[in-house]
Amino acid sequence: MNRRTFITGLGAVLVGPLVGEAQQATGKIAKVGHLSPGVAGPGIPRAPVTKALYEALRELGWVEGQNLVVEHRGAGEKAERLPDLARELVRLNVDVMVVPSCGAVLDAARLATAKIPLVVATCNDDMVAAGIVASLAHPGGNITGLSKLTPELSAKRLALLKDMLPAVSRVGVLWNPEYSEFAADWRAMREAALQLGITLQSVEVRRATEFDAALARLRYERAEAVITFSDLIVFFNTAVLADKLARSRLPSIYAFREAVDAGGLISYGPNLEHMFRRAAIYVDKILRGAKPADLPIEQPTKIELVINLKTAKALGLTIPPSLLLRADQVIE
Repeated sequence: MNRRTFITGLGAVLVGPLVGEAQQATGKIAKVGHLSPGVAGPGIPRAPVTKALYEALRELGWVEGQNLVVEHRGAGEKAERLPDLARELVRLNVDVMVVPSCGAVLDAARLATAKIPLVVATCNDDMVAAGIVASLAHPGGNITGLSKLTPELSAKRLALLKDMLPAVSRVGVLWNPEYSEFAADWRAMREAALQLGITLQSVEVRRATEFDAALARLRYERAEAVITFSDLIVFFNTAVLADKLARSRLPSIYAFREAVDAGGLISYGPNLEHMFRRAAIYVDKILRGAKPADLPIEQPTKIELVINLKTAKALGLTIPPSLLLRADQVIE
């Protein structure tokens, strides 16, 4: 027996009992609905965050094709399709529905059902202030999951820009109002801007095709740097946006490291793959009988600062050593 055969056999031995336990716990094959704003379907590779979710479910004993069926519906970055897709998942009578974030995706799921448990993997809104849950400790309805603490992080990202560019005074904010109002983000960032002596320039983008016009406007308004919210348009088009910002000579900071991996300058936020793995724990608990109303909203315990030195060099920037020492990862 070679090493690979042994490891494969060992994996089957370890997962096998968990599959049996999961089946015994529910008495049926579980059906998970996955509502995605991106592209999904047969033959389309899953995004890394989605892979992380189902790898974690497998480790918990839920294996597709054995005791788990996944109904994955993707809107193809067309938000207007989300309500119909959410209703389709409800008609399929899924046991639990996973949504990647708050905003338009969760809104569609909430309108479609008040009964089916909804697990949010990375909520970018103030869930209590927005009326999504009664409280973080006791959600009280059919929604639970994880919060990204976005408002606090938005203010911190602005402060990091100031640390990197001490003379910066005009910062463009690239955001999509159709995805979310980002009310808490704006409130926290405006307060930080007043303290830091920064003028914020709001520029809205609703489609990736609007990036060029948005950046032209920022150049016209003499923006010296750009900050983005935790927006799915940015997430799905990180490489495109990073390239356009580099060509515009605009330093930028993002809410997730995927943008920096794709060529962005700096990011500050939770690890999304880790959060999706944590979301799998919520799905597992619900499939085993837990009620979402009783599962507290979880917040990330580790926030990552990632810096791309290659991009900094291309922009002619020198990153302060104090900032590099604080980074969790420096891409060279």
